[in-house]
Amino acid sequence: MPKLNFKKMGGLVPAIAQDATTGEVLMLAYMNAEAWEKTLATGQATYYSRSRDTLWVKGGTSGHIQKIKEILIDCDDDTVVLKVEQVGGAACHTGHRSCFHKRVEQGAVKIISRPVFDPKEVYK
Repeated sequence: MPKLNFKKMGGLVPAIAQDATTGEVLMLAYMNAEAWEKTLATGQATYYSRSRDTLWVKGGTSGHIQKIKEILIDCDDDTVVLKVEQVGGAACHTGHRSCFHKRVEQGAVKIISRPVFDPKEVYK
């Protein structure tokens, strides 16, 4: 099994999810060793929620899962890029395709996309 260095950030590594087809950056989350092992075993992105202190399979509630197509590991073995198929069209819990749906323009923040789903309906 590929090994990662979980020592630098208190047992976590950053995990960047990127659309495998378009290259669009969808989100940044974190993995602990258990999330890493589950991701490798299932082929679905599994992360560690720092706020809830638990594992979460991306899309477990919304159905907007991330199927792993390729995994890249950085030179220090402490960051991963997950190239994924984003099922359902949205990676962000706000309903947007990408968590990076805000752009800084002329000193202001502009929303640059529309939500794919209504989070109030999905996360009842």
